Amino acid sequence: MHTPLLGQRSEIFNQADPHAVSLYVNQHVGSHCIELPRTSHPRAQLRHRTFAELDLCRITYGAPVRVVSPALELCFHVQVLLQGHCLWRHGRQEHDLAPGELLMINPDDPVDLTYSADCEKFIVKVPVRLLAGLCTQQRWNVPASGVRFVQQRYRLDDVQGLVNLLGLVCQEAEEPEAQPLVQAHYTQIVASKLLRLLKNNVRRDDEHTLPANVERVLEYIDRHLQEPLDTNVLARLAQVSPRTLYGLFARHACTSPVDYVRQRRLARVHACLADPTCTVRSVSQLALDYGFMHLGRFAEQYRQRFGQLPSETLGQRRASVAKNG
Repeated sequence: MHTPLLGQRSEIFNQADPHAVSLYVNQHVGSHCIELPRTSHPRAQLRHRTFAELDLCRITYGAPVRVVSPALELCFHVQVLLQGHCLWRHGRQEHDLAPGELLMINPDDPVDLTYSADCEKFIVKVPVRLLAGLCTQQRWNVPASGVRFVQQRYRLDDVQGLVNLLGLVCQEAEEPEAQPLVQAHYTQIVASKLLRLLKNNVRRDDEHTLPANVERVLEYIDRHLQEPLDTNVLARLAQVSPRTLYGLFARHACTSPVDYVRQRRLARVHACLADPTCTVRSVSQLALDYGFMHLGRFAEQYRQRFGQLPSETLGQRRASVAKNG
């Protein structure tokens, strides 16, 4: 393939001990164990970049190696085979992956991969919360069990738009001065591209038009996130009973009105904390502005949604602003 996927500027290890590389991968990309031939003298190579909520990794172990993990749990793995071969054991089946193929691994899938000595892979770690958050934001319907990709193996020619996008992401990741907002936008585009190009269990509302009264309520919520949003008021806006409103939200947003409002407020707070152009007096004041009266509960809900405390998001923003002057 001709699309560049991480260059020398992202190099972490070169001609290194595979176990040292594996330890680093465990910390940044996903928990796993490796099995190597006892007689081999491999020299592993690794390139890595953190890009907003994504981790980008290009890896070769330099010897035949088996990689196993019970499950990724909190993330998806997009794996692109650049050279060599990879045997993927899935259930009772075995699939031989060749260069020019992409594999999507779901969070609850056990991982069992055997690389050839010359195998080189590009891997994108995608947090579950990123895809779930996008589905909530776009009002796409997700089963209670969560997002799942029902077809996992693809030829790159069939998903060329995704591959080209990943190439742009890698170029942006290697820019000398990181731009958090640009990275965040790219990350959202990657998440959207995955859900649109790879077959999954998500039902998109652009394929199933929302009822006009539901659309009206959702638009009203987004315009009034800093105001009290009573369910009875929303029901009157939709011209239905509160009970019917709950049914509409369950059908079209896969959640309740109360939880939908909470998730939209969390998303707005996160956007403000991450955006250097948004004035933030303090995390506590911002939380109160959006109706979170119990700050400890707010912090925990924020952490569950975004994988970090709100103070950490604000700290990263300040550090980036200081670094970039």
